[in-house]
Amino acid sequence: MPGTKTATVGMWINAGSRADNPVSSGTAHFLEHLAFKGTQKRSQYSLELEIEDLGSQINAYTSRENTVYYTRCLAKDLEQNVDILSDLLTKLKLETKAIERERAVILQESDEVDKMFDEVVFDHLHEITFRKQDLGRTILGPREKIKTINRDDLVNYIRTNYKGDRMALIGAGCVDHDKLVEIAKKYFGHIEKSPVPFKQHGDDMPIFYGAERLIQDDSLPVTHVALAVEGVSWSAPDFFTSSVANGLIGSWDRSIGIGSDSPSPLTVTAAMGGPNNQPMVNAFMAYTTSYADTGLMGVYFTADSNTDLSFFTNAVLKEWARLKSGNVTEEEVERSKAQLKASLVLALDDSTAIAEDIGRQLVNTGYRLLPEDVFERIESVTRQDVIDWANWRLKDKPISICALGNCKTLPSHEELSKGMSW
Repeated sequence: MPGTKTATVGMWINAGSRADNPVSSGTAHFLEHLAFKGTQKRSQYSLELEIEDLGSQINAYTSRENTVYYTRCLAKDLEQNVDILSDLLTKLKLETKAIERERAVILQESDEVDKMFDEVVFDHLHEITFRKQDLGRTILGPREKIKTINRDDLVNYIRTNYKGDRMALIGAGCVDHDKLVEIAKKYFGHIEKSPVPFKQHGDDMPIFYGAERLIQDDSLPVTHVALAVEGVSWSAPDFFTSSVANGLIGSWDRSIGIGSDSPSPLTVTAAMGGPNNQPMVNAFMAYTTSYADTGLMGVYFTADSNTDLSFFTNAVLKEWARLKSGNVTEEEVERSKAQLKASLVLALDDSTAIAEDIGRQLVNTGYRLLPEDVFERIESVTRQDVIDWANWRLKDKPISICALGNCKTLPSHEELSKGMSW
């Protein structure tokens, strides 16, 4: 990136909560918490002081399929920051006292996540759609597992998953590629590869189950609902068609003004479909979540607890039916493509965002599409592609629903399944 004196450098690891041992679910996330609590080379205090003296910003996160450790730093300090990352990933102390301290922190974090109702709904959605499969587990793990994770579990996770063929050192910003390669060899060249090629799903492809889970809670003023069908993987040939189709459905919330001439029928229903042309729901979004070998896609919405949820739920099914029927204009498709390209450009606005894009693509697909390659693939999507996609991905397919709040007016799962044939 010309004109910048800073860089983002980080390690993207192709292992997250999906790689947890079922008996110690939550280990990947637990390990992330311990990364900054001291290594064989640096105490927690000296690590924090060194990062502060450099003026660097260091962070980490765990997802279902990836674990990421990265820093933002001055270009001149790049090698020292890679040295720190290497220390965190290969020389952790994992002291008993630190484990117990972080256990309390993670249990508190679990309590906080339970108050984030969208997170709760999507965790339950994963559990019912990927029943008894690795994608069905939560990132933090259940509380009873958090309470029992021990040092051996953490060490075994590192030995099993922190392998050279599952890791990618990514740099963006003021970074010389050849120099970064040499630095990577120096600090990570000793890491062994997996004895057998790694696959997220092991020997079996994930199975999507159509199911329902309605969590009735009369104390909540707002009801949260997620509808889902099986989505696309990161490398699916229809990945970009799926993204364009989701753009046609769109998103909306009460802060957005809207008129009856809005290009999205579902937006009009959401904004003006209630009594006296008032909003029917508080917000909705068409979403897609991709993994190495499968995905989820659908619509998530929230509504006041006294809302009859059946109307908007059926409106979603009708919107999917509209795509399947071919009642889609060229203008809609072109608008969705333009919005998708704009969102991509706006998202890649600094070195951290670019590093994230490179790292996510490399560890999940094995290659990186440049923005211009992505633009080309988006631009190639046609109206007929969207219609064909909808009939392939949506017609008579299993559907899942998960809701939290006042769920009494939601259609039954049987009714939803019938709606998939519209």
